[in-house]
Amino acid sequence: MAILKFGTYKAPTVEPITTDLDWWTPVEGNPTMKTWLEHQTDDGKFLTGFWEATPGSYRVTYSGDEYIYMFEGKATLTQDGEEPKTFKAGDTFYIEAGFEGIWKTEETVRKMFAIRVK
Repeated sequence: MAILKFGTYKAPTVEPITTDLDWWTPVEGNPTMKTWLEHQTDDGKFLTGFWEATPGSYRVTYSGDEYIYMFEGKATLTQDGEEPKTFKAGDTFYIEAGFEGIWKTEETVRKMFAIRVK
């Protein structure tokens, strides 16, 4: 059994990925993102790290489950056919695999994530 220590958002242990994630397509504004992938299991099925996005909207499709702790910013998520849900700094939430809809960053978001790929 291993215990791993990661960096902090202000001092991550890895360089950020600065391109948009494959399943995120910009639809409004000029949003940008950075992803610090702090840990990935050998089989690539569990990922943890930090993420930042600037204001704008993306069309997204989740193929994995994601647990999020948002420590800065504000975002509204609208699953196709559902009412919008807004999250802000201090919120924790879970997005199930199969979510399809819009992620709208209203104020620059900084979050920690844990993703289980299906």
